[in-house]
Amino acid sequence: MPLKIGLEIHGYLLTHEKLFCRCKAEHGLKKVAPNMNICPICTAQPGSKPMLPNSEAIKKILQIGLMLGCKINPRFTWQRKHYDWPDLPKGYQTTISGSYSIPVGENGKFLGIKIREVHLEEDPAKWDPITGCVDYNRSGMPLVEIVTEPDFKSAEQVSLWLKQLILTLSYIKALDKESGIKADVNVSLHGDRIEVKNVNSIREIVEAIKHEAIRQKQEKPTKKETRAWLADSKKTVKMREKEEAADYRFIPEPDLPIIKIKEKEISKIKSKLPESPSKKLNKIIKKHKIDEKNAEILTSNLELVEFFEKIAQKVSAGFALPWITIELLRVLNYNKKTLEQVNIQPQHFVELLNLVKQGKITELKAKRILNKFIPKSFSPNKLAKKAEKITDKTNINKIIYKVIKNNKKAVEDFKAGQKNALNFLMGEIMKASNRRADYKTAIKLLKQKLK
Repeated sequence: MPLKIGLEIHGYLLTHEKLFCRCKAEHGLKKVAPNMNICPICTAQPGSKPMLPNSEAIKKILQIGLMLGCKINPRFTWQRKHYDWPDLPKGYQTTISGSYSIPVGENGKFLGIKIREVHLEEDPAKWDPITGCVDYNRSGMPLVEIVTEPDFKSAEQVSLWLKQLILTLSYIKALDKESGIKADVNVSLHGDRIEVKNVNSIREIVEAIKHEAIRQKQEKPTKKETRAWLADSKKTVKMREKEEAADYRFIPEPDLPIIKIKEKEISKIKSKLPESPSKKLNKIIKKHKIDEKNAEILTSNLELVEFFEKIAQKVSAGFALPWITIELLRVLNYNKKTLEQVNIQPQHFVELLNLVKQGKITELKAKRILNKFIPKSFSPNKLAKKAEKITDKTNINKIIYKVIKNNKKAVEDFKAGQKNALNFLMGEIMKASNRRADYKTAIKLLKQKLK
């Protein structure tokens, strides 16, 4: 039988507060001391009741469902999913899933893989089985669960699909990318599915699938079961027989109302969704005749590709491309910033490129000005007057004469066959001209002088 793989993907929604209380939703790489963001609600103190669901989380889950092509249900009900574990202070998890629930979105399709359902639930706390300590900071965090049909045929297909999923959801700023994703992976080779629980990271998911495919081929399991992935030893071990829905004793949550979404609201959210990365990729390749590698760099970030599209309206795409995919990213990476975190106005960037294109400033000078665009850009025209390119041969020759006079050893080295000496002398010319000398003219004149 062919290998069948399905995923139950969990990720933290990017919200300011938890799902049923006002505690901060801080996670990812941000270090927060244990039990700092807690209250009676998310620690399940006696008598505490949940607040109304976080509207920000509801909007995010609707956006995710729509981006994945799901049918959005106009009403959905919260359920109590019961199980006993130290990280679950209430003794149950509040979720929009289970025997009597209707998911937020269902019957979707993303890049050829059918989406069974998309729903929202709260995260348990974090329990350390070695110390016995429980950190409630993440208790009540809003989680999205995306359940696929078993349409995947290989681990490599899963890897590519998950990368595109994360990229697509980054366009709507739905997931906390720093926290990553985790998944329950269902793998079947002989009919009954085997569930591998809580596999963290795409790399681990791929390794778990490959291991299970080999194990099931050798052992030919005949019963459903739940297994744990041991990352250190790169293998799965049996935890228990697979639970059915009845094992969780799902009941409707009496303390929370049914969520009702008007069709008008769904249409409004849908109209504001961005194009998917795959559509953006095909669009800019076709429209601007850009190679796939550079197009993938642009579409790796929504702000970056939208910035490029604005620049390409004023400057030819071919000329603008390296200034964005190389120079702009260089400056952002050096400052450890994203385009979203700085204020670079498209008109200022266009002015800078036009100054280079018109030969008014050198590329080196333009790069220096671009460095100063962080954190906020400005009109480069005033600086350009002071940095105007020197193209007059007489003026360039004067600079070359001084450089040769002051660097006699480098001249001798060049004449002795050391090619690096030429680069050194050109560097001194650019330095002496404050990077204003036209490079092509200067190197031509320098070579003539050295001969």
